[in-house]
Amino acid sequence: MFKKFDTSRVKYLPLADRQNKMTVNDILSLDRAVFVGCGSPEINSLATLIMRARNMGWEVVWLMGAHVLRRGNSRIIIDLMERGIITHLAVNHAVVIHDFELAYIGATLEDVEMYIKDGRFGNWEETGRFINDAVVRGYKDGIGLGEAVGRLIEEQEDVLMPYRRFSISAAAYRLRIPFTVHKSIGQDITDQHPSADFAALGKTSGDDFLIFTDTISRLEKGVFLNLGSAVMGPEVYLKALSMARNSMAQVGGQIKNFTTAVFDIHNLGDWKDDENIANYREAGRQHDPRYYFRPLKTILIRTVLDGGQSFYIQGDFAETVPALYRNLI
Repeated sequence: MFKKFDTSRVKYLPLADRQNKMTVNDILSLDRAVFVGCGSPEINSLATLIMRARNMGWEVVWLMGAHVLRRGNSRIIIDLMERGIITHLAVNHAVVIHDFELAYIGATLEDVEMYIKDGRFGNWEETGRFINDAVVRGYKDGIGLGEAVGRLIEEQEDVLMPYRRFSISAAAYRLRIPFTVHKSIGQDITDQHPSADFAALGKTSGDDFLIFTDTISRLEKGVFLNLGSAVMGPEVYLKALSMARNSMAQVGGQIKNFTTAVFDIHNLGDWKDDENIANYREAGRQHDPRYYFRPLKTILIRTVLDGGQSFYIQGDFAETVPALYRNLI
């Protein structure tokens, strides 16, 4: 057996001592959101397909990384859930951390460059303890990680959440919309805290994957959005889609006619005129850096080849997400 690091050697500090680069004042108001953002024919078309899907009762899955939240889009996401437009919200664990801190102290986003110098980065008492304790309770109650954190914030378990109206996880819990967290061990600051129960984290996030897969099994004619997740999003979606298609094929069903969209900042060039970019057998493709951008080859090309369609929306999330919102409402 190899030696494990002793977390008791680490000094954990109160969040009140931390400087933050974002507060709730940076979250866009809905009135402001409709005037912010870029105009794009693709956004218009995507919004039309999303509303068509919802009017027909089909799924609209919103999967995202933390930067979408950090660019001030919490109110927009909550409003889209309240309007019944988003039917499933999936995130990485960093989203949970920012969402909790915004609800708890009204601020988030520490300065990594400043705090990593002396090892203070990520070693904050309340974030680690409250989120990890909520996950353990969720594990014991047989619920997923996302629902456990949403319950913590919405029901204010153990601690007051004065800014919980800004919490997307609390809103999903309140509205009974699936909120799944797709966790990677060792990737999040809550893993640095001694309260981290990796068995509970693994089980609750694993359950969330199966909840997500169940939603993907109903993706036919629906819409799948991936916003700012370059690895987790496409990989979790790919595995879930394969499982769902396998299951549907056994009963004569299919999941082929649906829409996907990727929101990111990368310049993909003329990818729509060069869809063979994902064909690794073609000479030279593996020398093109776009080949290694998973959202392109997985979400925009490979999984919609049999009848689906896809959109790529390039730009800052502080502009593209409000632009989509404006078109949707």
